[in-house]
Amino acid sequence: MSKSEADFYSLMSSLCGKTFVGSTVYPDDPNHDFAGKKLVATVKHCNHREIRIPFSVGEDASRTWVLTPTPQGLLFKHDHRHADGTPDRITNYGGFSGSYKGEAVTGTKQFFHADDFTANLIPEAKSNVWMMEFIPETKELVYYLERHQKPRYKAVLKLQN
Repeated sequence: MSKSEADFYSLMSSLCGKTFVGSTVYPDDPNHDFAGKKLVATVKHCNHREIRIPFSVGEDASRTWVLTPTPQGLLFKHDHRHADGTPDRITNYGGFSGSYKGEAVTGTKQFFHADDFTANLIPEAKSNVWMMEFIPETKELVYYLERHQKPRYKAVLKLQN
């Protein structure tokens, strides 16, 4: 892992046990699945092997973001589960950290490019790039997704005291 990836992992580890609450910022579409729903992400289950961040959308707690340090770099995956805990058909998609549109990853901001597993699982998502950022000044966690280098989704969540 690069220093910036390790720094980001360390930063997220330092937030273990903390909860962020927010909402969808983009798209501004009342028909979007997440529109008007409270978003909650709690940094949990932190160790040197992985960080698991359950992410709920309203009452739907089926999603968990997973950060894993690997020899190839920092890996970000989306773990989707049914209420009984069994994996969803569409799960474990994501990819490795890397610079994007000329912007390098940093200790507070990472870009994750869709990997081959994701491209095979969700062919239309092969161009996906997810961004996760913690802004220390505002204590906000930003989750952002582009597809075909165009904005697709953005959520901003504020650290709760």
